[in-house]
Amino acid sequence: MNLNLKRTSGAAMSSSLEQLQVVVAEVQAARQQVGSVRAQVQELANTIEAVKAQPENLSLHRQLGGVLVEVADRDALVVELEASQQALNLHLKRFEERELQLVATYDELKKSLEGASE
Repeated sequence: MNLNLKRTSGAAMSSSLEQLQVVVAEVQAARQQVGSVRAQVQELANTIEAVKAQPENLSLHRQLGGVLVEVADRDALVVELEASQQALNLHLKRFEERELQLVATYDELKKSLEGASE
C-alpha cells in the first residue's frame, strides 16, 4: 500500500517537474519578447528625436518598401511615429505583466516541488 503512495507522489513530482520546465521555457520566451519590444520602443524614441532634430532646410526621407521617399509633412510623420510608440508601449506592458505572472507560477511550482521532496 505504501508503494502505491510513493508511485503516485513520484508521478505527481514528475508531472510538476514537466510543468516547471514548460514554465521556465515560457519565462524565457516572455523575456525575449520583452527585450525585443523594448528595443523597438527605444528605436522609435530615437527615430522621433532624430526627426524632430532634423533641420527644416534639410530633406527627410522614410523607407517605403525598397525605396526612400521624401517626407512632405514632418508633423504627420512624428504623430504617426508617436502613435506606433504608444502601441508598442501597450504591448510591452502586457508582455511585462505576462512575464511577472509566469515568474509567480514558476515560484509556486518550485515551492511545491521543494515541499514534495521533503
